[in-house]
Amino acid sequence: MKWIYFFKCLLVVTLISLGSSAKNIEVSSLLTEYRSNPVGIDVQQPRLTWKLISKDYQVKQTAYEIRVGSSIANLKNNKDLYWSTGKVVSDQSVNIIYDGKELVSSERVYWQVRVWDNQNKSSHWSTPSYFEMGLMEVSKWEANWITKSEEKSTASLPSQYYRNDFKVKKEIKSARVYVSSLGLYQLYLNGEKVGDQLFTPGFTSYNNRIQYQVYDITNQLKSNNAIGAIVGDGWYRGNLGWEGDKGIYGDQLGLIAQIEINYKDGTKEVLGTDKNWKTSYGPITKSDIYNGEKYDARKEEEGWNTFGFNDQKWASVAVLDHSKNILVASNSLPVKAIQEIKPIKKFTTPKGEKVYDLGQNIVGWARIKVNGEKGTSVTLKFAEALDKEGNFFTKNLRSAEATDIYILKGEGEEVFEPHFTFHGFRYISIEGQIEELSTEEVTGVVIHSEMQSTGSFSCSDSLINQLQSNIRWSQKDNFLDIPTDCPQRDERVGWTGDTQVFSMTGAYNFNVAPFYTKWLKDLALDQQPDGEVPNIIPDMWNNKLGGSTAWGDAAVIVPWTVYKVYGDKRILEEQYNSMEKWVLYMKKRAGDDYLWNETRKHHWGDWLAFQSNNPSYAGAVTEKDLIATAYYHYSTSILSKVAGILGHKEAQKNYQQLAEKVKEAFINEYITPNGRLVSHTQTAYALAISFDLVPEHLKQAVAKNLANDVKKFKHLTTGFVGTPILCSSLSKINRDDLAFMLLNRKEYPSWLYPVTQGATTIWERWDTQKPDGTIIDGMNSFNHYAYGAIGEWLYSHVGGVQLDEENPGYKRIVFSPHPGGGLTSSRTAFESLYGEIVSDWSIVDKTMTYHITIPPNTTGKVILPESEGKEIIVKNNKGKVINIDTQQDLGSGEYTFMYSLQKAKDL
Repeated sequence: MKWIYFFKCLLVVTLISLGSSAKNIEVSSLLTEYRSNPVGIDVQQPRLTWKLISKDYQVKQTAYEIRVGSSIANLKNNKDLYWSTGKVVSDQSVNIIYDGKELVSSERVYWQVRVWDNQNKSSHWSTPSYFEMGLMEVSKWEANWITKSEEKSTASLPSQYYRNDFKVKKEIKSARVYVSSLGLYQLYLNGEKVGDQLFTPGFTSYNNRIQYQVYDITNQLKSNNAIGAIVGDGWYRGNLGWEGDKGIYGDQLGLIAQIEINYKDGTKEVLGTDKNWKTSYGPITKSDIYNGEKYDARKEEEGWNTFGFNDQKWASVAVLDHSKNILVASNSLPVKAIQEIKPIKKFTTPKGEKVYDLGQNIVGWARIKVNGEKGTSVTLKFAEALDKEGNFFTKNLRSAEATDIYILKGEGEEVFEPHFTFHGFRYISIEGQIEELSTEEVTGVVIHSEMQSTGSFSCSDSLINQLQSNIRWSQKDNFLDIPTDCPQRDERVGWTGDTQVFSMTGAYNFNVAPFYTKWLKDLALDQQPDGEVPNIIPDMWNNKLGGSTAWGDAAVIVPWTVYKVYGDKRILEEQYNSMEKWVLYMKKRAGDDYLWNETRKHHWGDWLAFQSNNPSYAGAVTEKDLIATAYYHYSTSILSKVAGILGHKEAQKNYQQLAEKVKEAFINEYITPNGRLVSHTQTAYALAISFDLVPEHLKQAVAKNLANDVKKFKHLTTGFVGTPILCSSLSKINRDDLAFMLLNRKEYPSWLYPVTQGATTIWERWDTQKPDGTIIDGMNSFNHYAYGAIGEWLYSHVGGVQLDEENPGYKRIVFSPHPGGGLTSSRTAFESLYGEIVSDWSIVDKTMTYHITIPPNTTGKVILPESEGKEIIVKNNKGKVINIDTQQDLGSGEYTFMYSLQKAKDL
């Protein structure tokens, strides 16, 4: 029997309980601090997360039981447990805080969980997971910092090589090595690289904290062993920034490494870097992140990292007086080589350059296989684009040389790839007195932080799908331990404004919780005592022009994003002081009138906004004090919410009152009685609408003014601040037609214009490359994710997957798709911490078919577009028509809604 309902408003549906069976519930995907089986964490009370797997409907967790112990056997036997919760009545399955025995350095801890469902039936115990602690006290570091004595130089010095031999005389139970460096390191044991991480120990606020990594080397140890390391300049001592600065954090490289061996007889041995180590230079004669690497294979010393190597010609190391107190475990995501791409073609440019085209703008390097005579030099150069004549274009790299040089040793086929540099490129130029390499002998190696892909969006328009691909690629290319602005020129640093405007889009595409958490720690450390936030984190620019609106607000907005997307309350606790300091900084700068309108204060404003009468203008057209006051209100409002979540009731009240006063001041200063903003720009209106700064009686007038401006230009005029919220603001005032008009536009300026020009990543400027092929010199990146913030609107509005701020982490999901713009279908999927969410709609012959998936232990509110007065048929995953209740949210399961559209939008 079919159940058909007629509605006079948008449909909100709920399934009547269908029941569930516990035998069909599994617990899986156990995570500790967002990672599976992490080794070397220093969180004293780590958080535990799991997913429920079930094909049944309306599955909810009503209770859980966790047990934690020193071994799987102890878990199984329920013996000597570190923590046993017993049955806890709770539906929480994300970020449960460990509250058992105090955890100590280096120990491995196992845990598992079982749950009860809403039928009060329990699942089986999950497969055990584990986490392993790092060195929790500085006193556990027995190793010393060591370095190579060398004369100071303004030029790049060779990378440093270190080694030492040691013996193991007893049977090994387990072994770990804890390692960090001043500069970047690669570690070797018995001739093999340890681990697959790159650019370790990572980029942090080096004066305040330096990460170390932990590797399991149990299976690499022998009776006779050799440990070796290479240390290069990296961010620590290399060129950093566009002003020619070098050695910002120090002029001496260093290494610290500690091996801990647990023997089967119960004893333990600790070996570490000390004065007995040896050091030398090697074949890496130059290594710089911006300029590239020079590798002379003739200088290789075979077996340098194996036992018994003759190191008599190597020098003794110097013990370096550097603090161990700033060593912290790496709780973030490691950088790794993620993908390899072969060139789609090779060709010769009009200038005669031999060029290989990867077909995709990537970040990483090229690996080559080459034969030639000893001493032959091969030069690799990298570019994002070709100029209008089809020649290799590198002017936009500015002072970054982006050049790798390999000198052959002349021993048959040789393979080269660099160690401590990366490039942003699509095209590779290879020069040298060698036979021309085939495309099979050249490989593009893609590197980025190892983020789990969580989101996907696709639709019936191939250009929009390419836009989504470009957004994801720009995120991957720029999420390399820190969120960089661009990955190719003499910059590549953590601009705060870029990060905050993209934070929600980034969280749709990938799991960025540990990535942002790491970066925010450095933001708090580099924040000034008065609350001023530097423009760049880590602050390698010495807080120049710091405290800029929209940029400094990253201190508030990014942790708020992490909380909303992952239900992460701890990040609010850890960042609260930083968030509050920024708001109080704005309060002080604004003064008693609550307007942040200092005449001498630097703000970036609506950076790189389009200006109709001067397209090449790099500034912003919206008044900067309007932007500053709008963000002052927005961040203060968020802080009030955060204070409430954390139980700071008085602070919540005070900041809410402050936000209201700022709003009142904004209205009086910037909105005229007829609803016109003093800055009559798309960005100004989008800020006012998005940040709830419009009084009720003027909302219609303000909405009309924004709509008229968009209709007048027929294109966007926004920059870094306005672009991320433009389409969502139009949707908020029920002008999806205009939002889709902007999305679908293919001419400059638009999101799709670069796509029509063959872009594979997001451009920094709307006109990075003009239709005639002309490329703007200087500050002009082909790989800048900020304008890719439109991705949030694609996921949440076109796709229809939205979170509920009151139930963070997608505990409650809002499904609200908005077909339009000629689209006939769209599919959005998002892997939340609870499971996969799917929102999949299509329109065929004016019939709307909408399929959704709600993961176990969550609920979903469904709002169907164009459904007023329609016949709605709802089916389950077996195609059976099911009854519904309009008063309650849907429980977990798969549902399909079908109804005829009275008037299909824009079809």
